Amino acid sequence: MQRARIKLASTEIDKINQVCASIGEIAEKTGVDMSGPIPLPTKKMRVTTRKSPDGEGTETWERFELRVHKRLIELGIDERALRLVMRVPIPEGLNIEIEMIDV
Repeated sequence: MQRARIKLASTEIDKINQVCASIGEIAEKTGVDMSGPIPLPTKKMRVTTRKSPDGEGTETWERFELRVHKRLIELGIDERALRLVMRVPIPEGLNIEIEMIDV
C-alpha cells in the first residue's frame, strides 16, 4: 500500500490551516485514512540590528523575527484521492512537498 506524506511550510499559519482543512475534506470525502496535521517545530529566524546607522548616540537595537510554521500530513492514498489533492489551490507563499512512500 502506498501513502502520501505531505509537508507544508509557510510564514503565515492561516494559509497552512486553510490547505490542511481542504486536504482533510478530500480525505473524508474519498474515505482514505489520514493522520495529521502534525505540527512540526516552528523555525524562528532572528535578526538584531542597530537603529543608529553611524554608531553615534545611545545603543538602541531593533529585533526582527521571521517564523516558519510547518505541518505534516500522511494519507493512505488511491489514484482518485491523489488527483483531488493535486487540484487543491495553493496560496502564494506556501511551500508544499508531496512524497510517496511504500508501507
